Amino acid sequence: MLMYPTVEKLERLRLTGMAAALREQLEMDGVEQMSFEERLGLLIDRESTVRESRRMKTRLKKAKLRQNACIEDIDFSHARGLDRSLVMHLANCQWIAKHHNLIITGPTGVGKSYLACAFGNKACREGFTTAYHRVSRLFEELSLAKGDGRYVKLLKAISKTDLLILDDYGLSRLNKEQSHDFLEILEDRYGLRSTLVTSQLPLKHWHEQIGDLTLADAILDRLVHNAYKINMDGESMRKKKVDLTLNKQVS
Repeated sequence: MLMYPTVEKLERLRLTGMAAALREQLEMDGVEQMSFEERLGLLIDRESTVRESRRMKTRLKKAKLRQNACIEDIDFSHARGLDRSLVMHLANCQWIAKHHNLIITGPTGVGKSYLACAFGNKACREGFTTAYHRVSRLFEELSLAKGDGRYVKLLKAISKTDLLILDDYGLSRLNKEQSHDFLEILEDRYGLRSTLVTSQLPLKHWHEQIGDLTLADAILDRLVHNAYKINMDGESMRKKKVDLTLNKQVS
């Protein structure tokens, strides 16, 4: 029986994984000794693997992570206050499955954004949808969306994302409109989705940074109380890279 027409039909049906696996089987020695069920199982396994790989690539593309970061590449050798056991515990993404939050604080340059993107990358690999936003730009986009009628649609899209990464929170004091927007985002996600926030501002100052005491209470209640916390410290990694480059040039 000629199988190559079958391969072509599989490709037309966009079953590319099965088509590739069938091609390989046709070139294998001793394949005729395998049962029909065994061969079919291999075809289905390949198609499943190809589809999951495609979905993962789509999740990573839609996440728009700021940095190409991976949990496996995190450097624990520098004194930055990183607890390896906590990071590895969070890397299994069960906190996302349980709809908990994560707050990463520390001075500029210590790697907060990298760590956040590494968790985002791992979330995508584990099957969770992810979206990365710089906080200042997100508030700008929300403000523009109110003017052109996209506001509700944008909030709905944000609410459905399994992991929302809000990078560089607290660079400036929130105005009332931004505080309301922040509360709307967190209200839609509370107990249903996970939010990861990075900030140079120590957590104890977030209340005053929001300004409005009532809104601050509501925001922090939905964000902080079910959140894991990582407080990083130490010298800027950017400065260390610059110093190392200059030292190499001098030597």
